Amino acid sequence: MTLIIALLFATLAWYLLFGAKLINFWWGMAIAAGVLAIWSIIWAGHKAQKRLFEFQLRYLLWGVFSAALLYAVFWIGNEISTRIFPFASGQIAAVYGNKAQLEPWKIGLLLMFWIGPAEEIFWRGMLQRILSKRFGDNIGWIMGAFIYSVVHIWALNFMLFMAALICGLYWGWIYKRFGSLWPGIISHAVWDVLIFLIIPV
Repeated sequence: MTLIIALLFATLAWYLLFGAKLINFWWGMAIAAGVLAIWSIIWAGHKAQKRLFEFQLRYLLWGVFSAALLYAVFWIGNEISTRIFPFASGQIAAVYGNKAQLEPWKIGLLLMFWIGPAEEIFWRGMLQRILSKRFGDNIGWIMGAFIYSVVHIWALNFMLFMAALICGLYWGWIYKRFGSLWPGIISHAVWDVLIFLIIPV
């Protein structure tokens, strides 16, 4: 029941952010992701928290390397998709349209230190973890990635949906591989800043 309530909240929040667009995207995302992350941490309990936030130095290296690898995948995907799909360029440009709502340095700080980490804590640390306990690691991983992509459907943007699905599978696999959120948190945060601010595709 707790997970269902959290998913209903996430669905409503993502609708307001990607569909209705009634509030500033960046502050709205920071609030929504933050609420979900805090909720996830409190609900997890001490034992799960300890496992989720176990840190090793190799997680830092894995996170940075995997962010660079994912960026390369998206760069190649952008080159291919814009040649195959006539609508791809416009839909990709629409994703970057939110950059005008806030100064770049504020967006960078939010992505690196709040939004990226908070999303990992909820989508992998709560959703995927619970689904994996119930259905097994592989099915939980795939289901979690699919749900993560579906909540982005409000944008009516095929390219965003596919990007979310690829990211969900990628970061979900990292969580499944290590059991700790840190590799995915670092990867997500670094990739966000790379693709939105430093070297957009």
